[in-house]
Amino acid sequence: MQQIKKITAGISLVLEWKKTGEDYVATLTGGDEHVGAVGVGFYDERSNRASSSVITTPGHRETDIALNGAKAFSKSCKATSVFVVGIHLENITLDEIEEIVSASEEMIIELSTIISTQVSK
Repeated sequence: MQQIKKITAGISLVLEWKKTGEDYVATLTGGDEHVGAVGVGFYDERSNRASSSVITTPGHRETDIALNGAKAFSKSCKATSVFVVGIHLENITLDEIEEIVSASEEMIIELSTIISTQVSK
């Protein structure tokens, strides 16, 4: 399994991924790890577009990260993807939320770059 790590808001975020058959699975976790939201990304070869859907467990707020992560991941790998997100920081502040969301977005962009390079080989 490959991974990207980033320290932000006092926690370590870890983005791991692997190829599963012709598809891909990724997890983005940090703090008290769990499954907060699961995004599924789909890629349409004819239109060269990706779309995604998400399921969020009750009380969790990782919806946007999972939804956007699954879409970006499928667009870059040109396949179906599953993107699981579970990040928890006790007594989190608004500033920490912003830091974590920003770091997550950066990690997803980095993942997309890595995967696009691997797929085009």
